[in-house]
Amino acid sequence: MMRLVPRSLFGQVMLATAAALLIAQAISTTLLYRAAEQRRELAIANTAAFQLVTGETRGERGRGERGPRLVRDGGRDFGGLRLPRRLRYAESTASPLAAGDLRMTDREDTVREVLEAQGVAIAELVVIRRPMLSDPIVAGARDRFPRLAGRLREAPGELLVVGLRQQGSDTWQIARLPIPARDRTIMGTLVFQTLILFIVLFGLLWFVLRRITRPLAALADSTARFAGAGTPGAPIPATGPDDVRHLIEAHNAMQSRIGAMLDEKDVMLGAIGHDLKTPLAALRVRIESVENDAARDRMAATIEEITQTLDDILSLARVGRAGAPPEVTELGALAASVVEEFEDMGQPVTLETTGRVAAPVHLTWLKRGLRNLVTNALRYGGSAEVTVVREGDEAVLRVADRGPGIPEARLAEMLEPFTRGEASRNRETGGAGLGLTIARAVAEQHGGRLVLMNRAEGGLSAEIRLPL
Repeated sequence: MMRLVPRSLFGQVMLATAAALLIAQAISTTLLYRAAEQRRELAIANTAAFQLVTGETRGERGRGERGPRLVRDGGRDFGGLRLPRRLRYAESTASPLAAGDLRMTDREDTVREVLEAQGVAIAELVVIRRPMLSDPIVAGARDRFPRLAGRLREAPGELLVVGLRQQGSDTWQIARLPIPARDRTIMGTLVFQTLILFIVLFGLLWFVLRRITRPLAALADSTARFAGAGTPGAPIPATGPDDVRHLIEAHNAMQSRIGAMLDEKDVMLGAIGHDLKTPLAALRVRIESVENDAARDRMAATIEEITQTLDDILSLARVGRAGAPPEVTELGALAASVVEEFEDMGQPVTLETTGRVAAPVHLTWLKRGLRNLVTNALRYGGSAEVTVVREGDEAVLRVADRGPGIPEARLAEMLEPFTRGEASRNRETGGAGLGLTIARAVAEQHGGRLVLMNRAEGGLSAEIRLPL
């Protein structure tokens, strides 16, 4: 499924800016549209009031035969059609409201305010909206005047009829005017304005964000390489804004200091290994002079155990300090080579693979981690079942046994250094409790994880899960 929300800083800022701009433009469009509608309604009310106040006689004065000019909107005649003088204004003894007409009370209030502001004493006021050609006066004029019929075909579809009866009068003054169409240009203007804002704003934002995200991406890559290889790389050039530059400079200093500490640790471990293994080797030679075979064997076993524990401790300390980059390896073949080692020693180890699963790995270390899991399975379960599969975006190296398993409460504890299983898991406890810890460190070195779980049919399943 496509991710709707980007995970990167660049994508999230761009998305948030786009959403904010669209919301702001939507609010602006709504406000402008409402303002335009209010101006339109006020213009209609003013035009209707003007026609009623001036009347037929005053409408002719100073305007010739063309009658009063309507309020202009955008340089064009309001409504797009000029009705003849006799249609614009008329007087009658009856109200223009006919059966089936719907009164527009909101426009009545607006027209009333305009008329009262001009000092008109209103007894009755009606405002009606009806189709242009359904008005009997307009329909009759169309039939009598062919030229008017042609103009009406291009006219707006609706007519506003305003009837006024002033106080103390029985005469109805009636004004008719076409209802102008809504201004559609405002939407096009706002769309064009939004596009311009998007281009300008996103151009500047892209430039600023790239100056921030590029150095941050380089910083993330350097940190990931350092975490995987365990060796510091070349310092990152300090670019971008001052905050990002200071962060990169601090990272470079920290990486250099950690690298120096790791180098010192390797030198120290090498010295410890040399200084301890030399006397152990000398002891191994000296115990050959012990005449008691049982005592000599116990001494030799103790020395071997100390040597193995020392090797495990040194291996755990060196995990993650790979000198070479990972190599793309077919994991089924890697597991087969480990299984063959145990088969050559007559151990009951089986292998099952499902298809080809390849991943970039440090070959020696991954073999060491898998070998530790097989050794544990043989020690506590008597046999080992190795499986290599791909599950989703992970490669899984699974080692299962048929032993007593581990209590659920101790599964996490078993991954800690120098932690061994309960005595009930094995008749002869052995090792220093570093096998699972080393396997976990190897998995984490590759960006993966070590998962322990008890099997429903009995036994323990240990999985090295590596990202593909």
